[in-house]
Amino acid sequence: MQTLQDPALESSPVAPPSGKHRVVIIGGGFGGLYAAQRLGRATDVEVTLIDKRNFHLFQPLLYQVAVGGLSPGDIASPLRGVLSRQKNTQVLMAEVVDIDPQAKTVRLKGDSTLASDILAYDTLIVATGMSHFYFGRDDWADIAPGLKTVEDALEMRRRIFAAFEAAEKTTDPDLQQALLTFVIVGAGPTGVELAGALAELAYHTLKPDFRQIDTAQTRILLVEGMDRVLPPFPSDLSQRAYQDLEGMGVEILTQTLVTDIQGHQITLKQGEEITTVQSATVLWAAGVRDPGMGGILAERTGAERDRSGRIIVSEDLSVPNYPDIFVVGDLAHFAHQDDKPLPGIAPVAMQEGQYVAKLIQNRLKQRPTTKFEYKDTGGLAVIGRHSAVVNFPWMRLTGFPAWFVWLFVHIFFLIEFDNKVIVMIQWASNYITRKQGSRLITIPPDPAPKSALS
Repeated sequence: MQTLQDPALESSPVAPPSGKHRVVIIGGGFGGLYAAQRLGRATDVEVTLIDKRNFHLFQPLLYQVAVGGLSPGDIASPLRGVLSRQKNTQVLMAEVVDIDPQAKTVRLKGDSTLASDILAYDTLIVATGMSHFYFGRDDWADIAPGLKTVEDALEMRRRIFAAFEAAEKTTDPDLQQALLTFVIVGAGPTGVELAGALAELAYHTLKPDFRQIDTAQTRILLVEGMDRVLPPFPSDLSQRAYQDLEGMGVEILTQTLVTDIQGHQITLKQGEEITTVQSATVLWAAGVRDPGMGGILAERTGAERDRSGRIIVSEDLSVPNYPDIFVVGDLAHFAHQDDKPLPGIAPVAMQEGQYVAKLIQNRLKQRPTTKFEYKDTGGLAVIGRHSAVVNFPWMRLTGFPAWFVWLFVHIFFLIEFDNKVIVMIQWASNYITRKQGSRLITIPPDPAPKSALS
């Protein structure tokens, strides 16, 4: 068999002696994990789940790590532990660097001369997700971190709390105000939830902790290019979120674009008006793009991609002309329902992963499978204490009822039981004491990139 990179290599992947159908899943996020769990009950399938990390991350609560409300371990579950009871499933902590659709193999990062770095598959599921997108200004990445990984959340946490610490020490009023000014770019669910949590932190949690600064003087600017916050939500819920955020002290700038970030000076454009803001901390919650796997898959299969780099998939989530390769989750551009692509949210990835797992089992039993159809379960976004918006197909909620539903849903979908218990206890403690227990600066306290304070 010809290998991916070395035609002269004689060693080749060997089919398992069991003769079972080999399913390789790339990515242990919601799509990949739900597919693996559904296939765990299949006796005629062998599953290999590959991820660069050894854990599944519950991304919807990642912003709470960034503001010190939760620790990373509270929202992460070891993949081996989650899948340990599935005897047909192997977990590999590795990175896939290439795919050969003709040979039906994937290559892992490592020594390219080793056959052990090549895995054969009968069916491939790609669920690698998306990364941050800076709209052509990748030089902003070091100045304005996004929020996709544990490392991103810890870096945000470091910058947020280090900014308050630096403001406490400085005697320069201009620098102090820049340190107490936070700009969040993007008012989708992540940006809104981050802005609300940061407002709770600055205006309540930290207020009695400092002596030289008044954290209530903190400015939190939420910048959105569209005409309202939470663009995917109905307009009435967007308006309620806008009002709740303003009531918490967040300054909202809609129809506003960030055109430049130079040090601690952020340039904003609203219509024809150009303004600048002095801020030492910029947090990015706008735009996504393919982190690399989409490009590899497109090059190897000729699949089309959208502007964000997502693979345009068929009605059954397969790559066109490759019925044995599926893309699920954020990396999939599925526009066969309502003529618009499905959003990159956890429920979509969960349903897609489960659908593909069922399709594989039906194929093995020579049963038909209908095309994928997403059952819209609605959307949720928390804004602050007792404040959230819920958009279910059968009802809409705001205020305290929405906040309570948001709590219940997120607890319910945490992967492991101990995570559910830990998060419930932590939230109860935070609610009663208004203290964030994970406010740690774990590396040297540089409040922002060096250029930001120059």
